[in-house]
Amino acid sequence: MSLKDNLQKILIIDFGSQFTQLIARRIRELGVYSEIISHKHSFKIKNYEKIKGIVLSGGPLNVYETNKVKFNNLLLKKKIPILGICFGHQLISKNLGGKVKQSKQREFGLVKIKQVGTSILTRNFFNKKKISNVWMSHADEVIKIPRGFKIVAKSENAKYCIIEDKVNNLYGIQFHPEVTHTLNGKTLIKNFIFKICKIKRNWTSKSQKHVLIKDVKKQIGKFKIICALSGGVDSSVVAKLIFNAVGKNLTCIFVNTGLLRKNEEIQVKKTFKKKFKINLIYIDAKKLFLSKLKNTADPEKKRKIIGNLFIRLFEKYSKKIKNVKFLAQGTLYPDLIESKSVTGSQTSKIKSHHNVGGLPKKMKLKLVEPLKYLFKDEVRKLGIELKLPKEIIFRHPFPGPGLAIRLPGLITEEKVRILKEADDIFIKNLISHNLYHKIWQAYAALLPVKTVGVMGDNRTYEYICLLRAITSEDGMTADFFNFNKDFMQLVSNKIINNIKGINRVVYDVTSKPPSTIELE
Repeated sequence: MSLKDNLQKILIIDFGSQFTQLIARRIRELGVYSEIISHKHSFKIKNYEKIKGIVLSGGPLNVYETNKVKFNNLLLKKKIPILGICFGHQLISKNLGGKVKQSKQREFGLVKIKQVGTSILTRNFFNKKKISNVWMSHADEVIKIPRGFKIVAKSENAKYCIIEDKVNNLYGIQFHPEVTHTLNGKTLIKNFIFKICKIKRNWTSKSQKHVLIKDVKKQIGKFKIICALSGGVDSSVVAKLIFNAVGKNLTCIFVNTGLLRKNEEIQVKKTFKKKFKINLIYIDAKKLFLSKLKNTADPEKKRKIIGNLFIRLFEKYSKKIKNVKFLAQGTLYPDLIESKSVTGSQTSKIKSHHNVGGLPKKMKLKLVEPLKYLFKDEVRKLGIELKLPKEIIFRHPFPGPGLAIRLPGLITEEKVRILKEADDIFIKNLISHNLYHKIWQAYAALLPVKTVGVMGDNRTYEYICLLRAITSEDGMTADFFNFNKDFMQLVSNKIINNIKGINRVVYDVTSKPPSTIELE
């Protein structure tokens, strides 16, 4: 059974919104499978009987720029429940005879909306005063709704914030219920998928496990497969999933790039070779990676160099195993989103992940990426179903390029050594103070500048260590963790007193957006 073809689903048609993936995640959180396609592919939709509802996303386009918008208007006449969000709301109105124009007063951020009509969509959404705080992001507005629609809610600057055509199962909302800033946004989504679409829960970590194992078996057949194993939760879940599917036809390859966390290679070999009895090839490539990265400071070039080196090593060592045609890796949905537009819509590339945008154009091995439509929290739940150790499942994310992207500027062996020690001190203290599992991701980075310091009445001129710790639900947005002063002072003192080469420690208090979680 294939995820894409055989599960009843809520289909999300993407018009380039950075929040589209959050819509998918919110629906999955409610136990229902959701799938995203580009608006450009709306003409190719098949298996209508499996589609229980459609969500039209927001986006950066204007609905009156018809040459830039490709959408199959016939979908609006199939009586399949449709929810239009922001741009999607405007698209429904325009295409069915309403009018949309540029707003005199734009709305960005939190806005109060008032209920003026009843709807199944908004059941338990408004407070007792018929008010709700929602998150807006629009410069255009609907000024005339199509025939058959009624108004459900309005704001001070937008008359048609929520509209519906109950007869034809069409609903439009000007705000974004998928973002956490919208009060009771999850309730509105819940009403749409269960009360209007009437879909049943079909998305659990247990069901994912069985479906994904079947998919892997079907894709690989009798051939052999290698798995790029880093020891992090993503690649570990992939390795165990594929092992459950094909057994000894799997060989894991662990590459020590020299850019791993302190003693990482020891833990990986212990877990997978000794505990799970999975075929494992260990490659010591520290000198190779450091030499190739020696004169490279540009982060995009670093990622592409690392991506290419990984692939070439995998191809080289796969030749030693007969009948290998596939390479498995732990690509997740956020990796695809940030590296390229997964749907082919107008979303912008943020950075090339080494296992997506950093891959060479020509590869001898076919990719197997069973987790590429999952978010990190879904992967962790899947790991529990696969009975992986908790120390792996709940380990903080670690990027495939490793410390290379936590070393802005040129990379040297000395900088790597310094950074490993600083990161080790930071993480160990998070664990000892029971903070590690309260944080989504934490790490130390070494900035490419030196500053003057005083130690033992002597002048020092050494590097700055940056500490980063964030909280997040899905890695798409993040806030910095608010440590108390005593803990920060303790860690700072330990790093400076124990590591020669650092004389200053700073803490990153930037959220995502506008920053990313990693530095590069």
